[in-house]
Formats: sequence, C-alpha cells, structure tokens
Amino acid sequence: MTLSRSVAGQVVLVTGAASGMGRAIAEVFDAEGAKVAATDRNAAHLPGDANWPLDVTDRGAIERVVGEVVATLGPIDILVNCAGVSLPAPINAENYEEMWTLTLAVNLVGYVHMIQACLPFLARDGARRIVNIASTEGLGATPYISPYTVSKHGVVGLTRSLACELGPQGVTVNCICPGPINTGMTAPIPDDAKAKFARRRVPLRRYGEPEEVAQVVLSVALPASSFLNGAVIPVDGGLTAKFG
Repeated sequence: MTLSRSVAGQVVLVTGAASGMGRAIAEVFDAEGAKVAATDRNAAHLPGDANWPLDVTDRGAIERVVGEVVATLGPIDILVNCAGVSLPAPINAENYEEMWTLTLAVNLVGYVHMIQACLPFLARDGARRIVNIASTEGLGATPYISPYTVSKHGVVGLTRSLACELGPQGVTVNCICPGPINTGMTAPIPDDAKAKFARRRVPLRRYGEPEEVAQVVLSVALPASSFLNGAVIPVDGGLTAKFG
C-alpha cells in the first residue's frame, strides 16, 4: 500500500492564524500546495489572500465562515484548531471567573464549535484530519494559570474522545502539545529568564520556534498518517520526557 505524503490541493482551515504557531501552520501548509483558509479575530495580520476574520467564541460567526470557506475553496479536508489565549488568573483573583469563562470559551468550547461546523465536510469520505493544538500544560500544571491549564487538559480529553467517536467515520483526531515556543504569548518573558528555564528544564536547552510545531502538524495531517489517531504529541524539546 502506497500512501501519499502530499497535501497539495487539500483545503485546510486554521484558526488563530494571524501570528505565532497558527501563522506558521498556515504558511507551512500553503508552501506544500494546500488551499489554506486562515482565520483569526485579528484579521489585519492574516497571511495570504484566502483569509477570514473569526472570533471562535461566536458560534454564529463560525458557521458563517465555514460556509464561506467551503463556497470559496471547496469542502474542508483538514481542520487545525490553534486559536488560544493565556491569561494569568490566581484562584483568589477578583476577576478569576471572567478569566475562566473567556479562556474556556476560546481554548476549548471554540474548538468544539469549529469541529461541529466542519464535521459534515470532514466526514464525507472517510479520510480527513482534525489537529488540535493544546500545550504541555495539558500534560502537567503551572501555578496561577489554572483556567489555561484546565482548558488544555480539556483539549487533550476532547481529542482522545473524538478519536474514538469519529474514527469509524475515517476522521482522525490528534493533538499537538507545544512546550516553550517563541510566540506572542511568551514574548513578555525576559530573554535571560527564557535562557535559564531552557537550561534547567529543556534537554535541547532552548525555546522552540513556531515552524517547528507547524512541521509536526503537517506530518500528522498527511494522507500517509492515516493510522495515527488519538495521539497526544509533545513538541517541547524533551521537557516532558525529562520531568514527566
């Protein structure tokens, strides 16, 4: 059996594509010849010509954008859920409930609504892909960001459950857990603090780059990756291997 390692011509919808890992994912798929629908609430910075403003907390907007993507590019073959927020929220903070609600709405509920909107197209012929971007926070925990940690544990659980539920339809569902990556979320961390953390915690002794995550997403989404389902893959320079 020969399985293709090309995504050329496939329709890929990426959320959170205006910056960081989402942008890198959209650009990597585009470079491989896929037809990429890049979406983000920050529409001004989206790459490419086929892009849509989208707030994943707005279910009506999700359904409208998915319909427009299909009408413009064709039925969706690959969904990459990458939109996310990380908001500091100590458990006794006055705005904790607000941070909890917003974080879960973007990082978990938004993923569910994207999958529901795309599923009629993904399940059409038994050979399509969903890739959810979680975090190593979905495999462990850090203090003072419990809403984020809970949301990423939820993404891991959602991935595993839907891998079992959608597998019979030929839709694979896998999860990527990036570790310390140079993105907008980590930009406020001073360089010396990043270097110290990497030396102490990461066997490769550095932060990763968004394209390094994007290349793993591409590999998981290839037609040749047809028997990979329910996987939770850290892309973290060995951080979880060392401390897991």
